[in-house]
Amino acid sequence: QVQLVESGGGLVQAGGSLRLSCVASGRTFSRYAMGWFRQAPGKEREFVAAISWYGGHTYYADSVKGRFTISRDNAKNTVYLQMNSLKPEDTAVYYCAAKLAPGDYELAYYDYWGQGTQVTVSS
Repeated sequence: QVQLVESGGGLVQAGGSLRLSCVASGRTFSRYAMGWFRQAPGKEREFVAAISWYGGHTYYADSVKGRFTISRDNAKNTVYLQMNSLKPEDTAVYYCAAKLAPGDYELAYYDYWGQGTQVTVSS
């Protein structure tokens, strides 16, 4: 069992930055690939970024490439999402998720999900 707790969300002006963190419980964190998803009001949950279990591979949605960076610290059981050059359309609840099986990181077939953290970008 893995529990995920996100933090770091908030209100920021367009062009600003935020760093989201997701802390995982348990001693098997390093076995899981980690992903970030987001869901805006009235929209479906969408893939944002993912990172392999050892951090060697990262994956991004086209909408965030060049602006967002995913990273992880397995010693701290934490995955991060650095978000720069934020836009109003980035406004959403951001969720982190853990996945044991490799591949298909952009699909929402993850084993564990956090409760989410709200990010609001004002224009």
